[in-house]
Amino acid sequence: MPFAARRAKVAAALSGHDLTALLVTRPVNVRYLTGLSSSNAAVLVTATGEAVLATDSRYIGTARRECADVETVETRDVTGALAGRPEGAGRLAVEAHDMSVAGYHRLLADHPDLGAVSGVVEEVRTVKDETEIEALRRACAITDAAFSRVVERIAPGVTEIEVARWLESAMVELGAEKPAFDSIVASGPNGAVPHHSPSGRAIESGDLVTMDFGARVDGYHADMTRTVAVGRPADWLRDLYELVRRAQRAGRHAVRPGASAHDVDAAARTVIEEAGHAEHFGHGLGHGVGLEIHEQPFLGPGKTGRIDDRVPLTVEPGVYLPGRGGVRIEDTLVARADGPELLTLTTKELLVI
Repeated sequence: MPFAARRAKVAAALSGHDLTALLVTRPVNVRYLTGLSSSNAAVLVTATGEAVLATDSRYIGTARRECADVETVETRDVTGALAGRPEGAGRLAVEAHDMSVAGYHRLLADHPDLGAVSGVVEEVRTVKDETEIEALRRACAITDAAFSRVVERIAPGVTEIEVARWLESAMVELGAEKPAFDSIVASGPNGAVPHHSPSGRAIESGDLVTMDFGARVDGYHADMTRTVAVGRPADWLRDLYELVRRAQRAGRHAVRPGASAHDVDAAARTVIEEAGHAEHFGHGLGHGVGLEIHEQPFLGPGKTGRIDDRVPLTVEPGVYLPGRGGVRIEDTLVARADGPELLTLTTKELLVI
């Protein structure tokens, strides 16, 4: 299993923060470093690569069985039990973005040199190993298959919420643990709302219907958006769709190791701006995916940093016309040295159903 290698990367990162140990409490980061999913666990990682995992009686059996490569401690007070270990740990820090102020001050009373840092594990998590990418690949395959199963059922009179339920049921039936997030289904004028919650609105002939959804497999999240036409759409809707399709293609082709987050966003955004719709694309182009649906890096105007090899990303431009409708097209892909690997394979040609 890859957990020891992941902990070694975190251990190496500690030197840049002048730390000798990090107390990891964010559940998603504990899972990444040990494999344990728990509502009460913490792992201490030292700069030498040693690790101690603490959890309570509800999870200790699972921890001892599934995390045999780390020492385990059974306790309810997972942070208190680990803060003093190992002996002579030196400068210890907690995850500032996870621990409460009260929890930090409780530990500080016994450990006056206690520090706090943010994003150390998240930064390591950005580049995925092939085990993670394979989980994402499977999640995306299920997402594609669910779309194929459901799209043929969409017709005038069907409601947005019915489509959302069909998508989510199909993903579970096809092998997903659960949906990666609450599905978005937006029809007709509701397509102008990027994160519209599915409603009882009945789909009408001539509508565009935007579906943003994904499956979760082994904790890894797929993310895909497709916009389809139900019946013959108006010419202006076809033109809007084609504009977003061109922008999305430009964004995908810009994803490569070494590209800046700002420049990838600009590749797609420029297409939309030049068509006169700058004010109708208000969100960033995309984001990383993995154990969370939204991870580093984030693609958008003013975003900093560069994309590395083996970083999974979404590319999801949209154009939203208030009161009229909208289009969004999104893929999950992986940055590779020889070009992006597309994980969501459903066609981006406009489907008319």
